[in-house]
Amino acid sequence: MIGKLVLEDGAVLTGKARGAQGCSTGEVVFNTGMTGFQEILTDPSYCGQIITMTYPLIGNYGIAPVANESRRPYARGFIVREICNRPSHWRSGQSLDSFLREHNIICLEGVDTRALTRRIREHGTMKGIICSDETGVDELLARMRAGVGDVPELVREVTTQHMYRIAGPGPRVVVMDFGCKENILRRLHHHGCDLTVVPAWTKAAEILSYNPDGIFLSNGPGD
Repeated sequence: MIGKLVLEDGAVLTGKARGAQGCSTGEVVFNTGMTGFQEILTDPSYCGQIITMTYPLIGNYGIAPVANESRRPYARGFIVREICNRPSHWRSGQSLDSFLREHNIICLEGVDTRALTRRIREHGTMKGIICSDETGVDELLARMRAGVGDVPELVREVTTQHMYRIAGPGPRVVVMDFGCKENILRRLHHHGCDLTVVPAWTKAAEILSYNPDGIFLSNGPGD
């Protein structure tokens, strides 16, 4: 099935539709990493974005559950030159394509990802809509410009909904979760920190009630 990416400047790129079916809107960004595609897809910082991978072959070592950076992927779409259909790694539990289908992420394969990256670099940040069906370009542009499918509050989408603790023997640290990656929590805990993770909207009085030795403000999506 032929899919397409329509950029807000009117450019149209086509490729093979992989992953989930449907249409999805987001900010089109790129990543130049040779590895780490699973961590990228599950990084809350990419919430609301359509990710372009510049490396030509993605997915060759499959998906390992222990590599997730959050409880689920937050990317709105994925654009690659080629997906590996037969991954090989001792920790791999599934292929990239099946992971994308499972988590309802639309993917476009066969795109000249480096040309797309140059376009983004030269013309600046822009929105796009990725679609796996035969919806016309004019309709897709109208949907995108009307904000259909936009994520209204990025931080609210990714922050924890409830306070939780990760006990440790060392200093008490309150982590304000604006879209914190799991690896940040793992590293803090590895160094002995006693962690209290709180939602982004937590009041100062509540944070201070935990008597922290330090307060950590996490990274997250958006500017």
